[in-house]
Formats: sequence, C-alpha cells, structure tokens
Amino acid sequence: MNKKNLTSWILLIPVSVIMLFLVVYPIFKTFLFSLDRFNLTEPGNIKFIGLKNYIKVFKSGDFYYSLINSLIIIAFVIILGFTCSLLVGLLLNKKSRLSPVLTAIAIIPWALPPVVNGIIWKFIFYPGYGLANKILINSGLINEPITWTTNRYILMIVISIVVAWRVIPFCAIVVLANLQTIPSELYEAAKVDGATKVKEFFEITLPLILPSLTLILINLTISAINVFDEIVALNGYAFEGQTLLIYNYMNTFSFMNFGLGSAITYIIMILSGIIGYFYIRTMSKDII
Repeated sequence: MNKKNLTSWILLIPVSVIMLFLVVYPIFKTFLFSLDRFNLTEPGNIKFIGLKNYIKVFKSGDFYYSLINSLIIIAFVIILGFTCSLLVGLLLNKKSRLSPVLTAIAIIPWALPPVVNGIIWKFIFYPGYGLANKILINSGLINEPITWTTNRYILMIVISIVVAWRVIPFCAIVVLANLQTIPSELYEAAKVDGATKVKEFFEITLPLILPSLTLILINLTISAINVFDEIVALNGYAFEGQTLLIYNYMNTFSFMNFGLGSAITYIIMILSGIIGYFYIRTMSKDII
C-alpha cells in the first residue's frame, strides 16, 4: 500500500468511527431489542422471546390497517409528485426574466420544516370552515363543510397532498438540473427534421431525464413512507390517520413497548429497503 492510499484510509477513520457508533451499533442494538420482551412498564421483566414480537406484529390488525394507509399515501404521493415535479421542472426550464424568481419561490415548501407545512395545511383543511371548505361553499360546489380529517380515505388524500407539496420543489429542481444538461443541438436537429414539440419530448427529453425521474421516484417513496410530522400536525395521533410510523411511535413511546416497537422498526426498514433496491436496480439499468 503506497503513501497516498494509506492517507486515504487514515482520513476515513473518523467518519467510520462515527458511522459505527451512530448507525451500525443502533441498528444492531435495535435488532437485539426486537428479540426481547422489553416493556418499560415492567422494567424487571425483560427476557429473550425470539421472533414472538415479529409474529405479534404480523398477527395485528392495526399493522395491516397502518400498512394500507401507508400504501395509499405512497401511491397518491407518487402520482401527484411525479406529475407535478415534471411539469414544474419543464416550466422552470423555460428561459424568461422571471425564471430565477420562480425557482426561488418553488423551493420554499421544501425549505419549510414538515411541522410548519402540516400546520399551514391544517388551516386549509380544517374540518369546520377552513380555507378549502370556504372556497368550495362560496363556489356553490358543496352546501356544508367537509370533515377532511375524520374520514380515513379523505385524510389519506389530504396527507398525500401535503407530502407531495413539500417534496415537489426538490424533485422539480432535480428535473430542471437534468433538463439543462441536454444539448440544445439535439432540439435544433429535431426541428430541422420537422419534429413536433410532443415528439421532441418523448424522443429526446424523456429518455435523457430517465435517471433523474428514477431518483424522484425514490425520493417520493421515501418521503411518503417517512411521513410523521405532517400527520401529527393535521390530525394528532388519531387512529384514522395511523400509518406505519405512527403505529410504531404509539407502540414504542406511548405503550412503552420497546421490544415490539423495535420489531416494527425492522419491518419498516426491510420494506423500505426492498422498495429502494428495486428503484436503484432500475436506475442502474437506465444508466448502463
């Protein structure tokens, strides 16, 4: 090993130690907790029970209720986020004097903390006379206020809108950055050949931005899975809005069942890892 390689390995030691104690060790310790009967309401009765926590989770109706809620949010966030990110990215790519201003405005929702986003949207979708109900009533579309946060499926759609609104700016910037790397000569050649705008989009733009679109799908999915603050700000810890993370939080910190909560954490991590694996595999194929 030459001096240059040795220096590189030495420089990696600090971050490796940090990763070991702040990432690897907690992951390993959480797995050990998931194999124990570890309830802080009975601190003297901690014992090894194997996979019983995992079996209990998979037999729980609340787990499947939360899983379905999370899948609904993932589906709506991907549909809304993917479509709007692409449209906003294409809009920001149009050269005009307002482009820098529009880009700065577009990034604001992403820059705000998730709790703040949730509070803002709570005023919009307040069950009584929030902004959304006022607009619909004044427009004559409804006669009485819609209880946005008491119906399970309406609440899931509202949460999806809030999450998509927060994530779209970042995804749009990713699309914009990719669009600006496409050589203008390709479009000029297409115009010479008589290609329409639609044909240019599907034969030039779309194939060349596929890597960024895959990255957007990963980001949207992870954001949808990890939604927590917005739900709490919108509807608290009510059962109607219970997703996998809320279900995990309630079992771990409300019921103080760290063994069961650790098992739920690992299940969520595995589900996220499976989704991430397929996305990354698809992205690798696109790059190749």
